[in-house]
Amino acid sequence: MEIKVRNITFSNEKSFVLIGGINVIENYESALFAASHFKEVCSKLKINLVFKASYEKANRSSLKSYTGPGLKEGIKILARIKEELNIPIITDVHLPEEALFASEVCEIIQLPAFLARQTSLIKSMAKTNAIINIKKPQFLSPNQIFYIVEKFRELGKEDLLICERGSLFGYDNLIVDFLGIGVMKEICQNLPVIFDATHSLQFRDANSKTSNGRRSQLFELAKAGISTKIAGLFLESHTNPDEAKCDGPSALPLNLLEEFLIPIKELDDLIKNQRNVLIN
Repeated sequence: MEIKVRNITFSNEKSFVLIGGINVIENYESALFAASHFKEVCSKLKINLVFKASYEKANRSSLKSYTGPGLKEGIKILARIKEELNIPIITDVHLPEEALFASEVCEIIQLPAFLARQTSLIKSMAKTNAIINIKKPQFLSPNQIFYIVEKFRELGKEDLLICERGSLFGYDNLIVDFLGIGVMKEICQNLPVIFDATHSLQFRDANSKTSNGRRSQLFELAKAGISTKIAGLFLESHTNPDEAKCDGPSALPLNLLEEFLIPIKELDDLIKNQRNVLIN
């Protein structure tokens, strides 16, 4: 199955699309700088790009945690970036009343993992013209993603992506079941699958109000995901991850983006050109 946004095709059989950018908008200047760098590198490497940035991160553990500029100001910033750089945009939506407003600027809107079973949110997102990126909840098996997809389809929404972002393994830890990617492809009629390498790295220290991460393992995790023949890679970056206002421990340093993506593209090209061996 193929899902198209502009001239970009999401397909498990074709070259991967990079959903890349920043976790949350800190200010216009830093968001534009990141988007410009992503566009420059992806253009050089001939990788299709959808720029990702959140206007708000509503699922924070503490009231003191940074959540972003909010819906109106954040979407205004994303609209400026979209116009200046002529790139498609993805952002996440947390409340039903936000979906239509966000979709007027963003070609793809994201259903957060913690909210993926919220029927009212699904209904409002299904009414938009945007493509929906469904984050698989950490607490669901790969098979259970079918019922979230089914909700959208019953509402007439077919432009769907599925995003793997790890599964809870005991307390405060995530693992990625790569066999589950094949399960999701099969039960969802080969919908395009995205692998979120960034959030799969999260690791919360006991009694901490913020998520830690395993940035040093980002490259090996991304390679493992790409090797499963998927439609896209989800990647967040920051100019200085140690000073990021949100999820810095899992973010790729922006200056390493090109070095990071070159072997990822090489591996994706190799995987997509290999013949499948079917074993029953």
